Amino acid sequence: MATSQKLTEHFLTCTICTEVFDKPCTLVCNHTFCRKCVVSYTKSRPEAISAKSLLCPFCSKMTKVSAPERPVEEWADDVKPSFVIHGLLDSFGPGSKDTTYCSYCKEEGETTPATSWCSVCDDALCERCIRMHKRIPSSRHHDVVDLSGETKVKVKRKVMCNVHKDENIKYICKDCKTAVCQTCCTIHHRKCDLVVEIESEIPAMKTELRRNKEDLLKKHDEMKTHVRKQNSKVDGALTHYSQIESNIKSSSLKAIEVIKVKERKLLAELKKMSDRHIAELKADIKSGEMSVQVYQLQAELIDQTLQSECDMGVYEMYQGCEAGDVEAVEVTDVKEKGRIARIMFRQDTDKLSRALDDLQLGEIDVLYEELDDLQLGEIGDVQDTINVKVAGDVLRPNLIDATVLLVNGTDTVIVTDNNNNSVKSFYTRNKKQGHSRLSLSGPPWGITTLKDNQVAVTVAITRQIVIVQVNPDLVLLSAITTRKQYMGITSLKPLTLAASSSSPPCVDILDMAGHVLRSISPGQPSRYILEYPFFLCTTRTGNILVSDRGSKCVVCLTPEGDVVFTYSPTGDTEMEHPRGITSTSTGDILVTDLNLHRVLHLTESGQFVRKILTSQAGVQFPLGVCVDGRGRMYVCMSDSVKVFTLN
Repeated sequence: MATSQKLTEHFLTCTICTEVFDKPCTLVCNHTFCRKCVVSYTKSRPEAISAKSLLCPFCSKMTKVSAPERPVEEWADDVKPSFVIHGLLDSFGPGSKDTTYCSYCKEEGETTPATSWCSVCDDALCERCIRMHKRIPSSRHHDVVDLSGETKVKVKRKVMCNVHKDENIKYICKDCKTAVCQTCCTIHHRKCDLVVEIESEIPAMKTELRRNKEDLLKKHDEMKTHVRKQNSKVDGALTHYSQIESNIKSSSLKAIEVIKVKERKLLAELKKMSDRHIAELKADIKSGEMSVQVYQLQAELIDQTLQSECDMGVYEMYQGCEAGDVEAVEVTDVKEKGRIARIMFRQDTDKLSRALDDLQLGEIDVLYEELDDLQLGEIGDVQDTINVKVAGDVLRPNLIDATVLLVNGTDTVIVTDNNNNSVKSFYTRNKKQGHSRLSLSGPPWGITTLKDNQVAVTVAITRQIVIVQVNPDLVLLSAITTRKQYMGITSLKPLTLAASSSSPPCVDILDMAGHVLRSISPGQPSRYILEYPFFLCTTRTGNILVSDRGSKCVVCLTPEGDVVFTYSPTGDTEMEHPRGITSTSTGDILVTDLNLHRVLHLTESGQFVRKILTSQAGVQFPLGVCVDGRGRMYVCMSDSVKVFTLN
C-alpha cells in the first residue's frame, strides 16, 4: 500500500487502469500509459488500426510504430518510457519494491533469495538467474548491482543506446543537441566541436533545472492567485448578474403594469359606454312596447265603431283620425342627438407593433478588458506599413486621420485621404490583402467610429458629415448638412457627436441630424483657449480631448463645456504642431507632434509620461493616431500608415 501511494504521488500511475505503470510506454504526445492499456485502447479504435499507429486515449494523437506489420499486441513493445519516467522509476521503483527474492523465480512459484539487481530489466535476480542473465547477448552488458544483503536499493539507471544496444549513453553532443554513446561519438560525431560527458554537465543542468523549478513555482503561485481572483470574480459576477436579472424582471413588470393600467382604463370606458348603450336600447324597447299597446287599443276602438249602428260614433271616430288624435303616440325614427348608435374598438396593429419594438426595458452594456499589450509598455518595431495609394488616386495621398474596426473578425483600417477626396479601408481577409475606396464631395478630415460598423467623416468645404458603412468595403449611407465647417469629430453617447470648428473656434455637441445642441468655447473672450481645434477624441469617461494646433495644447472638456485640464508645457516637452489624438481603454493619451516627428504619451489627467515614438522609430510628420484592441498602434504618415506593436 505504501509503495502504491508513493508511486501515485509521483505520477507513476496509468490513467486508463489507474494502477501503477506496468511496462510503461510514452507516446509522442508525452502521455504515458501501460503497454497493455494503450494497446487495448488502440485495438478498440478502427481509425488507429488503419493508420498503423498507437492512439493516445487522452489527446487522440497518433504515434507511429516501428513495425506495423507485427500484431497489434506487439506495437507498443518498442515504445519506451520517457527519461522523466525512467528517472522516477529509478527513484521510486526499485527502492519501493521488495528485492528480497528473485523476480524470475517468483514467477515460477519459488522464493529464492535475490543477490543482484538489474537496473535495465528492473528485476531482482538470484545467483543462478544472474548467471543466465549474463549469458544472454542482449542483457550481458546490463548494469547489475550487488544487493549485498539489503532488501531495498536505489540505483542510477544506465540508459542504453538505441543503435548500439550494448553501450551506455554517456556523452552529449552540444552541436547536435543529442545524447550519444561512445561508438556514436566515433562514427557520427567525430567532426563535432562540443562532445562532452553527461556527468560533467549535470551540475549546470541541475542548476538550470532548479532555476526552471523556481520559475515554475513562481508561475504556479501566480496562477493560483489568478485563479483565486477569478473565482472571486465569478462569485461577484454571479451576484451581479442575479441583480441585473432582477432589475430586468422589475423593468418588465413595470412595463406590464403600465399595460394593465391601460387595459383597465379601456375596459372601464367600454363598460361605461356599453351600459349607456344598453340602457338607451332598453328605453327604446320600453317605449316601443307602450306604442304597441296604444296601437292595439286604437285598432280595437275602430273595430268596435265599425260594428256599431251609431252613425254619430262613426263620424266622431273618423273626425278623430282626420285630426291625428289616433296616432298621437307614434314613436318617430329620428335619433336623438348624442345617442349611441354603435360601439367599436379601433386597434392599430402596426402602431402597437412599433410601440412594442421601441419599448425600452433597458440596455446591456459590456465593458471589455483590453489585452495587456495596451498597458503601453515599450513600443516594438514597425510591424507593418500600409501603402494607401490605390487605383483611382489622381494625387499623392495625404492622410489626415484614421480609425480601426473589427468587422466580422477582420481588422479594418479606415483613413481619410485629403488630397484625393476619399475615404479608404484596408484589410486582410482569407490571407489576401484588400482595400476599398469611397469618393466624397470634398476633401475629408476627421473620422470617428460609430456603432454597427459605421464611421462618421467630416467634409469641411461642403459643410457635411458623411456616415459610411464598413463591410469592410465602404458604402455611403447618408450625408448630414451642417451650418459650420467642421474639422475634428468624435462620437459621444447617447447618439451625439462632438465636432470642432476654427471659425469660430469651438467644439459643438450635435445630434445625428446635425443640429447644434451646445457650443463650447472655453476661456475668456479676450483669450479663448481654442484657436485651431483640428483633432478630437473621446476618453473612456466620456470627456472630449481636443488637440489644438493654434494654442499648441491638449484640452480636456466635459460635454457640458467644463475644462478638466489643459496640457500646454514648455521646454523639451513643448508641442510645436499637435495633431492626431487618441485615448486608450486604460485612459492613456497619445498625441502626435507633426513637425517634431514624435508621438507623446500623457496620463489620463494630462501629465507628460514620455516620448513614446520619435523619428528614430521611423516616425515622419505624423498626423492621425489610433489603437486597436489587439495591442497595435496605427500612425498616419501622409502617404502610409505605420503599425507598431505595444509590448
